[in-house]
Formats: sequence, C-alpha cells, structure tokens
Amino acid sequence: MKRSHRILLSVLSGVLLSLAWLGFPGWTLFFAFVPLLYLDNFFVEQKDNYRGVSFWGHTFLTFIIWNVLTTFWVANATLAGALMAFTINSFLMAGVWWLAHTARRNFRSNLGYFALIVFWISFEYMHYHWDFEWPWLHLGNGFANNIKIVQWYEFTGVFGGTFWVLIINILLFKIARNFQNKLSLKKSIYPILVFTILLIVPVSTSLIMYYSYVEKENPKNITIIQPNVDPYSESYDLLAETQKKEKFIALAQSVTTNKTDYIIGPETVFENPGYWNEANLQSNRFYRRFYDMILNYSNAEIIFGVSSYKVYPDKNTAPISARVNGDAAYDRFNTAIFIERSGQSQIYHKSKLVVGVEKMPFMKYLGFLNDIVINIGGTTGSLGQQTEPSNFVSKDGTKVAPVICYESIFGEYVAGYVQKGAGLIFIITNDGWWKNTPGYKQHLSFARLRAIETRRSIARAANTGISCFINQRGDIFQPTNWWVDAAINGTINANDKITFYVKYGDYIARVSLFVSILLLLNLIVKRFTK
Repeated sequence: MKRSHRILLSVLSGVLLSLAWLGFPGWTLFFAFVPLLYLDNFFVEQKDNYRGVSFWGHTFLTFIIWNVLTTFWVANATLAGALMAFTINSFLMAGVWWLAHTARRNFRSNLGYFALIVFWISFEYMHYHWDFEWPWLHLGNGFANNIKIVQWYEFTGVFGGTFWVLIINILLFKIARNFQNKLSLKKSIYPILVFTILLIVPVSTSLIMYYSYVEKENPKNITIIQPNVDPYSESYDLLAETQKKEKFIALAQSVTTNKTDYIIGPETVFENPGYWNEANLQSNRFYRRFYDMILNYSNAEIIFGVSSYKVYPDKNTAPISARVNGDAAYDRFNTAIFIERSGQSQIYHKSKLVVGVEKMPFMKYLGFLNDIVINIGGTTGSLGQQTEPSNFVSKDGTKVAPVICYESIFGEYVAGYVQKGAGLIFIITNDGWWKNTPGYKQHLSFARLRAIETRRSIARAANTGISCFINQRGDIFQPTNWWVDAAINGTINANDKITFYVKYGDYIARVSLFVSILLLLNLIVKRFTK
C-alpha cells in the first residue's frame, strides 16, 4: 500500500468520525473506523517491514482531524487550552490504537480486536475520572441526536453505544475483507449474521421502548430565563450586575404565574464573586430582590448561578484550590443557589470543572501555574469544587438536581443525583463562550442522553440558548432561539423510577478496565519471554 493511500485512509477515518458531531446521523459512526482498520490490518500483515510506531503516526493524524473538526470552537474561549486539548487527546487516542495494534501483532486476530474494544472503553472511562477530563468525543455520545435508536441507554449508558460502534465497525471490516478475498458465502455468513443481529435487535428494541414509554404523571410547572448576556463584552461592576438583575426579573415576570413551582436561571447570572460571600447570602441585595420577586407568586422557588466565594478560618486548613491573601484563605466557586419560600438558601458548587479554563490539572504538582488558568466566569485561577453531587430540596419535598454546564456530559455523575433521590434535573449553563458554532448544539444534545439514562425530565436554562425542556424519552420541547432574550414556561413530570444504569453506573467500563489490565499484563509477559 502506497504511503499516499495510507494517509488518505487516515484522513477519511478522521472526517467520518466527525460527522456525528457536526449534525449528521449517528449511524455514520458504524463505518467510520473501517479505513483505520484497513491500515491496522496492513501494518499487521507487514509487521516484519514496519514497526508499530508507524501505525501510531497514522492514527494520530486521524484523531487530530476528528478533534479539530468537532471541537474547534473551544479556541473561542482559550486558544492555548484548545491546542492543548487537541494534542493531548489525539496523542492518547492514538496510543490506545497503538496498544490494540500491538495486541493484534501478538494475539490471535479476534482476541486482538477484542483488545481494541476494551482498551478504547477503558480510555473513555479514564476520561471521566482523571484530572484531565474530556469525555466530549466518547463514541456513545455520537447518537445524541438519534435518541429513538438508543433508548436502551437506560440499561448501559453511553458505554453501550461505544461498544456498539466498535463491534459494528469490526464486523463491517471483516465482511468487506471476506468479499475482497472472495471467500465463499458459507465462510462469510457468520460475521454477516452477527452484524445483522447487532444492528437490528438494538434498533428495534429501542423503537419499541420509545413508542411504548409512558411518563408517570407528576407535573411541575417551570419558568426558564434566558437573559442573553454576551460573555465577551459584559461588565462586572455594581451597575452592570444591577442591570442583569432587573433584566432577569422582567423576563421572569413576563411568563411566571401562580402555578409556577420553579424559576430557573442559567449559570453565572451574576459573575462578580465579590458580591456573593457565602457566609451572608441573606443580606445580599440581589438575593433579597430575587426573594421578594418569588413572594409575588403562590408556589415559586428560584434557582440560578453565580460566582461566589468562601473564606476559611486559616490557610492551613484550606483546600489546595484556595487562594491565599496574607493570613486569609478563600475559594471561589461556580455556584448554584436555591432560594426557598422561607427565604433560606441551599448551595451547590460545581464539581466537574473545565480543564485549563476553570482548573489547573494535577493541582498538587502544577499549582505554581495556577495563575495562567482562564476562568470563563469573570475570575482567574482554579476554582474550588465539591466532591460529589447533592440535590436541592423544594418546599414539597421534591429533590432536584442542579447540574452546572460541563457536568451534564458525565453520565455516571448525573446518575449520582438520581441515586440520592432527584426527581428532576435542572441544567444551568452558559454556552455563549463558544459563539455560534456546533459547540452549544453538541452540549444541548448530550442532555438528551442524560434524560434517557436516568428517565428524568430536564429543564435546561442557557444564558444565550438553547434553553428548553426535555422529557424522559429525550425529546426536546419549547427550544428557544440562539442569542436572543427569552423566557419560557412549561410543565414536566418528576419521576422516582431508578433505572438499571442509575443503579449500576458505568459497569461496562469497569469490566473493560479489568480485562484491559489482564491483556496488558499478558502483552508484557509475551514481550519479556521473547
């Protein structure tokens, strides 16, 4: 195979992988890896002439194309962060395929392909749990706009989708190779049969689940506010924050009624943390004004986002994320605030922070670089965070999950709210940083998967859009337009059902990780015994 042909195959896989994130159907992923599998097979057959690192170079080209085409919009917020994300993620993806390629060189063919599946799933799982989290391009996310065919995510989560994509690609490659080698139909029938079953059964099962699903009637009336503040030109002084408050209230009053149970605002409605000392929220002028507003309605309680701060007794007991000013230590947070009918407050601090934007990865070792972190909420440096999800409890005892922005792409983390009793999910976000790019559309679509995995209705408040309601099947209702002021009012059902996925989480990934360790140990033993 000529070098130009190999490069063409690498580029083709990179482009095909990108399509599902750029508005094309998710089923395009079913053949996106086939060109790369042809390359893998070529280098295995020519292993006496080429070292494994040659294959790594081709895969890196594939994955840098995939990363850039689908997440180029990250550069709107931070060019340095985007370049770092593209490079590191592509390097890791290529490394996973190189490991699987090494397994193919040393194991029987089918075991080598099995290694590819468990290695890739383990890599995706790692992206949920290390300090450089970036699960945006997990393969299972590619079906976010095709929710009718992945209703079974309530049993598997997105890792079921990842497994589906990989096994279908491998089977398609095997079928194509069998025809290329002119094998008889009798010898080719097995992969064709398995391919047909793995394609038809999940799709038909999902369609049955979708059209037969009936929500339990437990309606909650919700007002969503989309203030549409440009994050690139807004100010943070007292006058600007006051204007934001008045705009928010005017929008809320335009649609809120005495039937309204919750008024929801987006992430960081107020971005100057100097006005939001968590020790005395009830004396905050903006807090008091919002409380006065909800008292005009019979049932309303309010949830909105702010940048806040908390002072610690001394710097010796402060967490590693704290900033030190003389003898004082304090943390800044991306915070969701819930104002109850009684006037009391509940607080949730964003836990899943955006790497390079809201936190410095490996803070214990790289803390000296803290000042170069760009915070897209009006402050600088790494933010504080809480370690696990926690719900807000409303006046009637209903628990609601306050999911802030980036957290909505972490399936098992969102399931943690539901394990603790959340009957509804409220996503508050500010996607204006990505401007008018596929970024905000991708982020919205991922919320649909969370609705399916947990069977929880979602109200999504986005600063510049798209705000909407999502039912328990993942259908979107009353979406607002992008980059306009908006306020919508609607009703969604709370739910108390616990899905299989909520109960067991990312079990597919944990099993894959265990098997991957065994296969890696086997590879190491083979290496040294040679």
